[in-house]
Amino acid sequence: MGTYINPGCELFKIMLNSEIYVDKTGLIAHVNKRINTAQRYMCVSRARRFGKSVALDMLAAYYDRGAQSRELFRPYNIAQQESFEKHLNQYNVIKLNIQQFISTTHSVEEMITYLTKRVLRDVQKIYPQIDLCDEDKLEVIFADLYSYTETKIIFLIDEWDCLFREYKDDIAAQRAYLDYLRLLFKDQEYVGLVYMTGILPVKKYGTHSALNMFTEYSMVNPGELSPYFGFTDEEVRRLCQEYKMNYPETKAWYDGYRLAWQNKDQRLECDIFAPKSIVDAMLHHKFGPYWTQTETYEALREYILINRDGLKDSVIKMLSGERVEINTDTFTNDMTTFATKDDVLSLLVHLGYLSYDEMDKTVHIPNKEVSKEYYNCISTLDWKEVTRSLLASKHLLESLWNLEEMKVAESIELSHEEMSIFKYNDENALSCTLQLALYYAREFYNIYRELPTGKGFADLVFVPRPLHIDKPAMVVELKWDQTVDTAIQQIKEKRYTGKLMEYEDHLLLVGINYDKDTKKHQCRIEKFGGVG
Repeated sequence: MGTYINPGCELFKIMLNSEIYVDKTGLIAHVNKRINTAQRYMCVSRARRFGKSVALDMLAAYYDRGAQSRELFRPYNIAQQESFEKHLNQYNVIKLNIQQFISTTHSVEEMITYLTKRVLRDVQKIYPQIDLCDEDKLEVIFADLYSYTETKIIFLIDEWDCLFREYKDDIAAQRAYLDYLRLLFKDQEYVGLVYMTGILPVKKYGTHSALNMFTEYSMVNPGELSPYFGFTDEEVRRLCQEYKMNYPETKAWYDGYRLAWQNKDQRLECDIFAPKSIVDAMLHHKFGPYWTQTETYEALREYILINRDGLKDSVIKMLSGERVEINTDTFTNDMTTFATKDDVLSLLVHLGYLSYDEMDKTVHIPNKEVSKEYYNCISTLDWKEVTRSLLASKHLLESLWNLEEMKVAESIELSHEEMSIFKYNDENALSCTLQLALYYAREFYNIYRELPTGKGFADLVFVPRPLHIDKPAMVVELKWDQTVDTAIQQIKEKRYTGKLMEYEDHLLLVGINYDKDTKKHQCRIEKFGGVG
């Protein structure tokens, strides 16, 4: 067993020995289909702490010809797959973490030299009988290894893109690195598979990419690997049951990444949860911002300060619960080249701070944990109007609960004056203002916009999550230049309360109107079944 060649099973065993292990060995069956084919180049990019390194440890344990890992995998999904025996322990595995080499060197050239030296030493230790004719060129060393063993090589490259973070302004270094990877892998006979993981997809430059042979699996386009980008809804439900954690609260905190892919028969979708957050929440038996604590909010702050093409306005809209349209095609897959607002938003998708909806080409803030990170970040910026509105949201919510109609109207009015980006010309703008003004409500409620119920669609519905059933459910109808009585009457006539009958003893009907002549808001609040 070596450090970089045929590293064995130990790291995967550590994961199996952990209190929480979720079986993701089904990924192996998908990867097996790519071995020794034209599609043998895979770049799998996803946000930090979403299980990238764990997947590589698993693949290394499975493919390593010296690992003898059959019994290790026997209890898991892959053992039931047709390709299990065919590829089990059949390859030389080269496993590299590029971050380790970057952090101990000072240039791309030095990094390549150091990497070559370390891999060469490993090959010589395991195969001392090989006559290495050119010890300075890694591609020659791999060719000699293949020639001697007649065994294809599986390359597992972790943190492949770290150079673009460490040398994010050095274009020459980036090109040299990409060209070197191309030399190592493209059209090389010894390559059985290259599986690279990182945060960013393959870097684009000019009119081509040096690594254009790779199939991309990213937070924007995860393809059939979607269920392996994090924990699925079914997996999280099982963990919640085992650890006696409330599932709806878990979903509110950590869900929100909805990934989709197309197979030959149909379009499929799955909800993905951040594994780091789920594991920590289960083990600590407490909800909290576990994933976001692995990096300071400065990482997010740096990018939302790039107020290009109204980026600030888009962030505020997403904080209010809105979705923002995006074109991901112009993103060049680095951390410095931002021609448009969409490029910044695309990067935030890859970093995990936004979720991308492939169907309608929009992005949104995925969950409560990430939303709190935006809140923390904005509180340090010179976005005083947003900060004031967010801080006031607790008092607005309490006024609603207390049926204080005048205070509610005044608070919404103040929020509207502060948030001038919501140009008042229809009920949609009023809805955005109200959702941002009621930001604090997300502590207790699942909030639904245009919820189908009764004989139509309720504008806003606030449903308390099970841990907060002491809070009243609320149906909110918005009107533009009409009356609050009309709003309340519409809720009743169209039976918007139909899906909330379990809350009939604890349900508020809320009508809000904006008068465009007086530029004033009015509010009417009733308890279900009578006047409040």
